[in-house]
Formats: sequence, C-alpha cells, structure tokens
Amino acid sequence: MNSLISKLDLQDFISSFKGYFAREKEIYLLGDDKFYEAFLKELDSLPLPPLPKVKSLDIPLVHLQKFGNLKLEEIVEFSKIMTFFLTLKNQNFLPKEGVFRTWIDKIVIPSTLSLITSYFNSKGEIKQGVFEELDQINHHLSQNKRHITEQFSIILSYERLAPFLVDRQIHYINGNECLLLKAGFNHIIKGMIISRSQMGFFYLCPEEIVRLKEKETQLKDQLHNFLFQICKEISKTFQKHLLFLKFINQAFDIFDHLNARVLFAKEKNLEFLFRTHTQEIILADYAHPNLKNPKLLNIDLQKNLLIITGVNAGGKTMLLKSILACAFLSKYLIPQKINASKSKIGFFKQIEAIISDPQNSKNDISTFAGRMLEISKILHSDCMLLAIDEIELGTDSDEASSLYKEILEQLLQKDNKIIITTHHKRLASLMVAHPKTELYAALFDEKNQIPTFDFLKGSIGKSYAFETAMRYKIPANLIKKAKEHYGEDKERLNLLIEKSTILEMELHKKQENLNQEILQYRKKQEALDEMIWKNKEETRQVKNKLEKTYQEALNLLKKEAKTIQQIHQNMNEANKILSSTPELETPQNKTQTFQIGDLIQYRNHKGIIKAKNNHLFLIECNGGLKLKVNAKDLKHAKDFQTPQPKIKNTISIPKNQVGISLDLHGLRVEEALERADKFLSDCLLAGYDEVLIYHGIGGGILARAIKEFLKTHPKVIRFEDAPPQMGGFGAKLIWL
Repeated sequence: MNSLISKLDLQDFISSFKGYFAREKEIYLLGDDKFYEAFLKELDSLPLPPLPKVKSLDIPLVHLQKFGNLKLEEIVEFSKIMTFFLTLKNQNFLPKEGVFRTWIDKIVIPSTLSLITSYFNSKGEIKQGVFEELDQINHHLSQNKRHITEQFSIILSYERLAPFLVDRQIHYINGNECLLLKAGFNHIIKGMIISRSQMGFFYLCPEEIVRLKEKETQLKDQLHNFLFQICKEISKTFQKHLLFLKFINQAFDIFDHLNARVLFAKEKNLEFLFRTHTQEIILADYAHPNLKNPKLLNIDLQKNLLIITGVNAGGKTMLLKSILACAFLSKYLIPQKINASKSKIGFFKQIEAIISDPQNSKNDISTFAGRMLEISKILHSDCMLLAIDEIELGTDSDEASSLYKEILEQLLQKDNKIIITTHHKRLASLMVAHPKTELYAALFDEKNQIPTFDFLKGSIGKSYAFETAMRYKIPANLIKKAKEHYGEDKERLNLLIEKSTILEMELHKKQENLNQEILQYRKKQEALDEMIWKNKEETRQVKNKLEKTYQEALNLLKKEAKTIQQIHQNMNEANKILSSTPELETPQNKTQTFQIGDLIQYRNHKGIIKAKNNHLFLIECNGGLKLKVNAKDLKHAKDFQTPQPKIKNTISIPKNQVGISLDLHGLRVEEALERADKFLSDCLLAGYDEVLIYHGIGGGILARAIKEFLKTHPKVIRFEDAPPQMGGFGAKLIWL
C-alpha cells in the first residue's frame, strides 16, 4: 500500500488525513463497504463529541489473555474508551433509527466495567472518595511536601548561614531538594552532601529535609503497593470481560476511522465517492490532492483500455495518476476533491501502478527487464485497475508495440481496466481496432508553446518534440537541422497513421451502432414471436375450456330424468354452465358500446339497433330482415373492417341448413327436450326470431314438458299455442 501511495504522489495527503485519528493506525478499514457508506452519511449530520487520544491496547489485551496484571495507565486507556461510549450513548442528538443507532445500541457496557470507569477523572487520575486509604496516603504526601517547603524557608532565614549560601534557590539533584553552599558550612548546618558543582561548591540536603524525604519515600511505597493491589483487582475483573474489551477496543477503532473521515471532509471541503459494482469510471471536477491550483479533470471511461498519447504535450502521467488516485481513495473511503453527485468509480479487486523506472544496479536489472518482471506478477489477475506509464520504456518501440499488444489483449480477457501512456503511435494504431479501446490525446498550445493539460477523446496525440525544445531555449538552427533530418516523408507517415486510426475508430463506432440496431430488431422480433405464441396458447386454452363446458352441459342434458321437474332442473343447470363460459376479449367487445338507434354492421349486413335485451340486440337490416344478435358480433358501421375469424363458445350453423319448425312426435321426453334445445340454439345462430315446434296432443306429457322447458329457456321472449292451420294445441309458436 505504501508503495502505491508513493507512486501516486499521495504521501502528504494521507499523512494529513492520519492526523485526524484519535490513535495511530493504518488507513484501511475492514468490513462491509455498504455499511460504512451508510454510517458515514449519518455521521456527517451529527454534532459528535471529540474522541479522546488513546494509546494502542493490543499488548495490554495480550497480557489480560495471559492472566497478567495491567498498569494503572493501561487501565486508564480502557477507561477513556468506555467513558467515551457511555457519554455518546447519552447524547440527545442521536437518531432514533438507522445504521448508527443500531450499531451504538449493540455496545452495552457491563455494570462492573462502568463502575471501574467512574473511578477516574478526565485527567486519568483516581477520584477522591473512591478509596479511603488512598486518600489518606495522598493527604500525608501532600502534608509532607508542605513541611519540606516550610523547613527550607526556615533554613534559608538563618543569618549565620547567609555567608555560605551561593544563592537562595532550592536545587534538585537526583530527585532531592538541595542548597548550594560554600566550603565551611559544616560549622553552621548538618546534612548529606549530594554532589559537588563544577566550581567546587557543595549540594547539601539538610538533616531535617533528609528525614522528611525518608518519610516521603515510605509514603510513596505505601501508595505504590496500594495502587498495585487496585490494578490487580481491576485486572481480574477485566479478565472476566476480555471478549467485551476486545470488542469495544475494535469498535473504538471503527468509530475513529469513520469520525476522522467525516472531520477531514468537513475541514478540507472534500466529498466521498463511493464505489459501484461496475467498472465505470466517470470523474467530474476532480483534482489530484498533490496539485496546487489544479485544472479540474472531467473524464468518462466506459471501455476497458484507455491509451493516452501525445509526446511532450503535458499531463499524461498526471491524468493516469489522477484516475488511480481517485480509485484508491474511494476504495479506502477517504474523501477527495470531486463532484461526487456526477461521478462514478467502479469496484476493483486490486489497484496496480507501473510508473517508476525499475532499473536496479544492485540486482543488475535493466529498465525493460524490470517492467517485464512487474507485468509477469499481474498477468493472470482479474478485475484489476492497472496503470502503466510510458509503456514502451526501455526497448525498441516497434518490438514493444507488438509485445504489449498481446499482453494487453491477455489482460483485457480477464476483465481488467487498463490505463497506459505512450510516446509512440504504433501501439495505439494496433490496439485501436480492439472494441474495448478508447484514445485520449494530450493537447498542446502551439501558438504559445505551452501544454494545455487538456485532452481530446478519440484521437492520437501529435508529437511536440521540436516545439518543446524551442520552448526550453534550444537554438533555432539546431531545431531546423533536426527537422530537415527528420524529413517530410516521416511527418506525412505520422499524419497518415493518425488519420487511418481515426477512420478505423469511426468505422468501429458505426459497426457498434449497427450491431446495436440489429440487436434491438432481434429483441423486437423475439417479443413479437412470444406474443404470437402467447395468443395462440390463450386461444387454445379458451377453445378447450369452451369445448369442455359444452360437453358438460350436453352430458347433463342427457342425464336420465324420471319427472318433468328433474328434466327442467337438468336443463337449468346446463344453461348455467353455458352462461358461465368466458368470452374471448377482443378490441371490439372491450371498447365498443351500442345504443338503440346506432348504425351497426353485422357480418355483411348493415342495419340499425331497434331494441335491447340484456346482451342481445334486435337489429333491422337494410333489407328489412330482423335479427337478434350478441353484442360481440356487432361493429359500428363507420368502424367496419373485414371480419377476422373468431373463436366462439357456440357452434356456427349456416342459415340454409336450419328449418323454422321442429317435429317432436313420437319421441321420449328427454330426447325431445334435447332436440328442442339444440333447435333453438341453431335458430338463434341463424338469426330467426319466430319458430314453430310440433309436440302433438296425445296424453299431454310431452306438451307439458315442452311448455315448462320454454318458460325457463333464457333466449325465449314469449310463446303461445299455434293457430289451428299451423297445428293448434299440438304446436307452439315461439318468439326468440
């Protein structure tokens, strides 16, 4: 990671970011990126309290795991972390829901640890009143210190001692308070000589002070022993909660990571760019962190290979570094200078940069050999973002172009995203035919002889070697001779390569557009075929259902019945089955409605609607013929089109095959009713509205059955006995 940071010129930026951590750590953050993204968005709007500066607790956790005792300062570090979370959980500004709330609610500090945390003040000292014995020791130490000060004041006031005092200061030598005295003091004051000065004077600790210092030493020993016992007891408690301490230590690091990122973004006016599960790279108003007053970069990379060309035009390497820097910072959720709402960065398993010259005199390795060594290590990687600066560096450009063409194609097969810069046109001309390649040319201001740091998409950059040499004060006569030596034919060849490359790119673009159109037409054809198949399948299902329904009704009518009532019951049930059959939905019966007086079209006849009974319409055709017709068979006259075949729930019978009378003499009741029902159905289909049924007089059984049948038939408007000349009581005249 550090090597990549150095290659991308991000050292200062990352170092500045690390300064926001509460304790020193690496920048990577392990875990679910989506969780951290949601966490960061919520933290951005919260007024969080500052995190305490905390030392690493990895070693103390190992000591606890091995049942060792912690030092007081280590216990204080744990206490800082738990105090922070206790304070944070009691803040009123915490959201009631969301990932942050869910996460913070999981941190439940055990009461025993919470009690230990309450022992310490903000300075990490044990509060007064927690341990009575400790308070007494501290009180005695404070008194003893005051006595030492008072005793020195008394000694310095001795008039007899004044001639022997070098100065009136209290000196500290090896942790002891001393006076600096001249020789001969021993007749005036007794004590312990601590040391001699360079001038031959004596550092003396008076006897009274020596006694007080001995008492101080005893008190400090008592304090040390008591604190050791406290640490021992607290360590035992910590050992019981070792898993929790590991958890909260890790939780503090996670929160520190995220809080540092939010603070860094706010203070530096930066934005977060979160990765997507694609390989898109769209940068809007992006600036590399190492640049001062940069020209904002806007780039859209949809393809897998970007070749940046243009000799000495300026900005190629910085463009390459900028793209990788953006991907690197997004990977580690570090904010940066960018318009995040208009930008996208893809997900890459690894980010690799081959930028510096790998030549190493110690290993006797050449530039080209070093490049080959680096590429061999990543040749089989997939889903990688790779950048190679000056790809043909260190060897013949023609040989390198052919070699790198095969290497790049191999890497492209692994779904890698590659960005390269080159001084030579040959590799660009070889790779431009690849469908995953796009070109960017660095532009140069020829008039002012300076690079523009702009890029032209879809073009090969021109060489500006002569212009650059002139800008840096190379004599004009040398440049003129160089141009003559270079020759016009070479310049024409370069122009020809550039034009042919552009034409080839245009051809590929047109081919891609054509392929897209073909694909769209194929999709439409598939959708149409699927629709046709679906319609056929629906038609088949409806037809099967209609045939099944008709057969059920027919079987029910054929069912043996011993009484007229049973016959009528069977017929009613059959009619119910038939009336429940679904109608095929067509545009006509979906949308068209008819009213009395409307001009309509029925088959090849035009007419007018005279009456309506439920879904049946009485129509009068132009020739005077009157028919009862279902609404689904009608069309408005102005909307008439050539009739299309339709699936019906009845069987069509041509009109010329149906008579207007039916003779039932000599038949059993069941058979007679079955024929009568079929006769009426056929007459309705044929368009008859008045028909005649002969049943005879006889014993009257068949006559009564026919009468009851006609009363319950849904299509019979009315019926009566026929006139004498048409059969009288032995026949029924029926209106449909």
